[in-house]
Amino acid sequence: MKTIIANLKMNKTPSECKNYLMNLVSRFDKAENVELCVCLPFTSLAEAKYILKDSKIKLGAQNLSDYEEGGNTGEISGAMLKDAGVDYVIVGHSERRSKFKENNKLINKKIKVALKNGLGVILCVGESLVEKNTLKTLDSLREQIEEGLKGLYENELEKVILAYEPIWAIGTGKHASVREIEYAVKVIRKVIEDDFSSRAAKQIRVLYGGSVNNKNATALFKAKGMDGALIGGASLDVNMFLNLLSLL
Repeated sequence: MKTIIANLKMNKTPSECKNYLMNLVSRFDKAENVELCVCLPFTSLAEAKYILKDSKIKLGAQNLSDYEEGGNTGEISGAMLKDAGVDYVIVGHSERRSKFKENNKLINKKIKVALKNGLGVILCVGESLVEKNTLKTLDSLREQIEEGLKGLYENELEKVILAYEPIWAIGTGKHASVREIEYAVKVIRKVIEDDFSSRAAKQIRVLYGGSVNNKNATALFKAKGMDGALIGGASLDVNMFLNLLSLL
């Protein structure tokens, strides 16, 4: 089964999200070979819970606070997301790391809060262009994974998805080659094997994200060991997104 995560980022008002989801629900092929999750802005989550209620489409959020509750103006807690019907939450996206200075320690705290509240986690990891060009992809991925998953028990990995998103490919129109994706997947699974077990390494889902679109999806989906994709820009137009899903 392929896992596809749509990340709408900071796009679409609540009314636009409603139209998007109603269109998606009515046309999505409920084939058993695809698990689909749509990560929406916070303002659309509560209504989306009811729109997606009788569908197979999972509901996702794009971030959460590392705090449980209290005087944290503007933050959204794990409990709030769970009550809004959220199944998964994205943690550690490169845009959060770079623009909002989120480090691995903070990301680790967010993951633990998410899991505590029964949420699935989509942990994004990826190397910068400098790290890629200096052959430090392995070191970068290992550090992000080990520090992000620090203190977790192996059984908790059942609720974790790892998304390989090379920073140099996010929103640039560039994408990793099949060979580069397969190398990254091997690295990711080796880290999980070293820190947890070979069983955990085989079972954990690893996705690719980074300028995936209708033109390159067919080739990228052929990468060995890859379980699906985290899709940004190509998921914003429901027609384009449905066409992309048909390529699976």
